[in-house]
Amino acid sequence: MGRPTIIDVAKAAGVSKSTVSLVLQNSPSVSDRTREDVRRAMAELGYVYNRAAANLRSAQVGLVGLVINDLKNPFFTEFATAVQMAISEAGYATVVANTDEDPSLQARTVAAMIEHGVSGLIISPAYGEEDETFGPLERAGIPAMQVLRRVSGRTDLFPFASPDYASGGRLAAQHLIDRGARRIAFAGGIEGRAVTAERMAGYLAVLAENGMEPLVLHGRPTRAFGRECADRIAVAGECDAAVCFNDLVALGMVSGFASRGGLVGRDFRLVGFDDIEEAAQSFPPLSTVQCGISGFGQQMAQTLMGWLRDGTKPEAETRTPVRLVVRGSSGE
Repeated sequence: MGRPTIIDVAKAAGVSKSTVSLVLQNSPSVSDRTREDVRRAMAELGYVYNRAAANLRSAQVGLVGLVINDLKNPFFTEFATAVQMAISEAGYATVVANTDEDPSLQARTVAAMIEHGVSGLIISPAYGEEDETFGPLERAGIPAMQVLRRVSGRTDLFPFASPDYASGGRLAAQHLIDRGARRIAFAGGIEGRAVTAERMAGYLAVLAENGMEPLVLHGRPTRAFGRECADRIAVAGECDAAVCFNDLVALGMVSGFASRGGLVGRDFRLVGFDDIEEAAQSFPPLSTVQCGISGFGQQMAQTLMGWLRDGTKPEAETRTPVRLVVRGSSGE
């Protein structure tokens, strides 16, 4: 059973929601008898009054913090835009910050947001120094969600949500095998990071099931690294297909093969990850794992609003579905 809400209290006490609100505000317009009935219902249900949420509702404009690890990446930009627009539609203002993968900057940014009175926070965190960021949030008691990356293990305090990356890696790898790939690399992603392991997990599982050896090329998830991977593969001939950590790596590989006279989709099969806008516009168009990031952003905004408004705390972990979008880069 979820956390009791003001509506549950109203039903148990046999009064209206507005009457419960008046009791919580210590309004003199409520009779002593009614006040006693409402407080008894609160005690029996275990209802806890969220004063921060009440302040948010009563304020003319509520303030929500949105902290993103890399706004230069179109994947995170699309997510941040969707969150900000959904929060605006709910009547609140958003403070958006880019931390550029710098955990020290992130800690300072979050501290400043706390000082300026944000009522809630959504963070796609940078890796490292997590206590410096999440410790102050815990002490402040501000509802805060981790999204896209899980850095703090305290998901009981900071619920985590992301697309189902492992399923995406599985879909991509199986698709390449079905298209006839004999040796499949995984390209991009910094070794040791949880998000890299998650995006690799499905790939590794499918290869193991098919008796194939993995080839992992770790590196920064950038176009530049994708070009490096294409150069290495073209020279060494180590594999004939790749699942990429993200679309930026995949687009870099497309460019790298083209610079050597090769054509992805004909000479090499490739699947990206995220389905950023450019994926459909490249040549050849990029097959990719679509995370529905705009809809995911809207869902996260609505989830935080529910937490602030009626105390409905999200589940400790949420995974949203992904799907494979097949285009020319994985062969016709």
